[in-house]
Amino acid sequence: MESDHLSPIPAVPVPLPMRKHNKRTMGSIVVRALFIIIGALIVSVALELFLVPNKITDGGITGISVISFYLSGWPLGIFLFLFNLPFLIIGYKQIGKTFAFSTLLGITVMSIGTAILHPVDPFVKDTLLAFVFGGILLGLGTGMVIRFGGSLDGTEIVAILVSRKTPFSVGEIIMFINLFILLSAGFVLQWESALFSLLAYYIAFKTIDIVVDGLNESKSVWIISEQIDEIGEAILHRLGRGVTYLSGEGGFSGDPKKVIFCVITRLEEAKLKDIVNHFDENAFLAVGYIHDVKGGRFKKKAIH
Repeated sequence: MESDHLSPIPAVPVPLPMRKHNKRTMGSIVVRALFIIIGALIVSVALELFLVPNKITDGGITGISVISFYLSGWPLGIFLFLFNLPFLIIGYKQIGKTFAFSTLLGITVMSIGTAILHPVDPFVKDTLLAFVFGGILLGLGTGMVIRFGGSLDGTEIVAILVSRKTPFSVGEIIMFINLFILLSAGFVLQWESALFSLLAYYIAFKTIDIVVDGLNESKSVWIISEQIDEIGEAILHRLGRGVTYLSGEGGFSGDPKKVIFCVITRLEEAKLKDIVNHFDENAFLAVGYIHDVKGGRFKKKAIH
């Protein structure tokens, strides 16, 4: 082929999809930062207007900071920032800069927020109301920060790193650290305050689960049955959930097996079990929790 038959290659401008992608990325960063700031401010309110004035503390670095505040009288925000700073450096080097910067933003806002709110009179002076609503707000704010990729406590970074080299999980390490801190609070404050702190920590812990995972937890379902096609069709049409058919083999019999895999919400579990039992009461059914679901055709439905 002659070279003069070749068309010159035109200059190609920067493709539009790339610019859209960059815009979405910037938008996601702004949204992430906004929710981290809101979450950190909610935690500031929980600490300064509910928990700390009633001598109720939290676990982790926040708990150590509250104890240090009572011992020294220095502003709580100073301890929150300084005690978390070494763990931020460790997190930047070992876990990633996105997590470290998100955590730095949250801790900075929380520290400033506590300093601004410190002169404000507490909302409630009843200890019972303080630990209940303070614990809820603490869990709400902390869960919001965690959900958007940050953290408000350096002990979580320590737990992640320690879990890599020990047989203990992140949750077990955090629980051990927090029990030690709450026990120490009993000596510094009062044992009654330490017990209220433990209750507030439990409420916060449960609230974090709700915020991070949501009320509609997702569940994975595995079904093995002789009526697999009928069950799959019923799930598709009655539940409106997509199903995936997998090929398997019985370990004992060696017979080929057809397996259904699908993802449902917690509120759909009972209906799915009814469908399976209707077609095959002896079907094998396994249901497990899923931390997160993304992609495919799965969407959590609004409950009316």
